[in-house]
Amino acid sequence: MKMLVILACVALAAAAPQAQRPASVPNPDDVQLLRYEAENDGLGSYKYAFEQSDGTKKEEQGELKNAGTDNEVMSVKGSYSWIAPDGATYLVTYVADENGFNPTIEQGPGSGGANRG
Repeated sequence: MKMLVILACVALAAAAPQAQRPASVPNPDDVQLLRYEAENDGLGSYKYAFEQSDGTKKEEQGELKNAGTDNEVMSVKGSYSWIAPDGATYLVTYVADENGFNPTIEQGPGSGGANRG
């Protein structure tokens, strides 16, 4: 009798509806590359960008400043964004140069958080 009760519980658990992902949240196994661009002049300047079907995006451009001098530095500007599981969109814009990496982080609609930067 105990075995019958245990098997009935297991059968009920297996037949229970599984949690469904909201339609607005894409399946991470089905992410597609929608756009990809890349340029590099071979002399220190480049830019690239991509966008995926899950809402992830990245754009970046860089250039070599003061080439051939003691003050030679790579200057990079860009941004990337993604949609979190709670539906909030996050955007990071940044500059990376002789002054270090300086990001600004923004949280868009979704979970109601505050902007940081």
